[in-house]
Amino acid sequence: MPHPWHALPRLDLAARPTPVQPLPRLAAVLPGRLELWVKRDDLTGLAFGGNKTRKLEYLLADAQAQAADVVVTAGATQSNHCRQTAAAAARLGLDAVLVLAGEPQDPAQAGGNLALDALFGARLVWTDRAHRDQALRDTVARLQAQGRRPYLIPYGGSNALGATAYAAALAELLAQMQPAPEVIVLASSSGGTQAGLVAGARALGYPGRIIGISVDETAAVLRKRVADLANQALALWGQPATVRADEVEVEDRWAEPGYGVFTPAEAEAIRLAARREGLLVDPVYTGRGLAGLLGLARAEAFPPATRVLFWHTGGTPALFASAYRAVWSA
Repeated sequence: MPHPWHALPRLDLAARPTPVQPLPRLAAVLPGRLELWVKRDDLTGLAFGGNKTRKLEYLLADAQAQAADVVVTAGATQSNHCRQTAAAAARLGLDAVLVLAGEPQDPAQAGGNLALDALFGARLVWTDRAHRDQALRDTVARLQAQGRRPYLIPYGGSNALGATAYAAALAELLAQMQPAPEVIVLASSSGGTQAGLVAGARALGYPGRIIGISVDETAAVLRKRVADLANQALALWGQPATVRADEVEVEDRWAEPGYGVFTPAEAEAIRLAARREGLLVDPVYTGRGLAGLLGLARAEAFPPATRVLFWHTGGTPALFASAYRAVWSA
């Protein structure tokens, strides 16, 4: 039986399915005899991979349907989303304009994702976080005035269409892994990835827990954001089910330092993943997400022998950004 989103246009940008791998040596340092796994969406294949590639398969199919000739999106200086958008645009012969919130930086000096944005030929527009949305609107208006056909991709690729990619990704996981994981843990911020998993779980009848480790927002803010996006995705597929904010699981204990603030928790998670499993996680998203998983396990938040899957959403290039050189001395 086809999934409810099967009729939506989708490009072939990602290496799918991504692997599911056990993490026995990492599990061995945690209490509870957990059965720990990782879904390797850092291996989606486009420009060092990451979760945004899946979303771009749907978003850029829509851009092509609208005959766009330039894509516009926004992110932080070391945005994984912007890096993958710039790469996908280059692959499809589209121009890319990235509205970045932060102090203007030389890509060669900053390194990481910003250097890759420049390599892919993206044009950078600098602003601050408070004016990011206005800068996006102004950029689109300028392009239209120039006779261009811009396609606006929201921050993080997080709308109903982008979230659809992670309903499809959940179906992919369930086909790979039986019995299914009882708990899925992932880093969550703009909310689209978690929303897609939550909406997909509702559509597919997956009963497991989906826990978002917030990298920046309070639990109340992120729960509502995820629920709203999940409901928009379900409506897009013609599904009647609704998701309440109080049904969305978010842990914000690791969000307190703020977005991109490197702490000992991320340093430990990066070190443990690298030295026990040869697995790289990044300083902003997956490092904080894995730190949350480690913290929950140590607090015995999971029953003994629970099958826990960490959904690795990518971000490897940020390890090489000048802002995170402290990683190497962790």
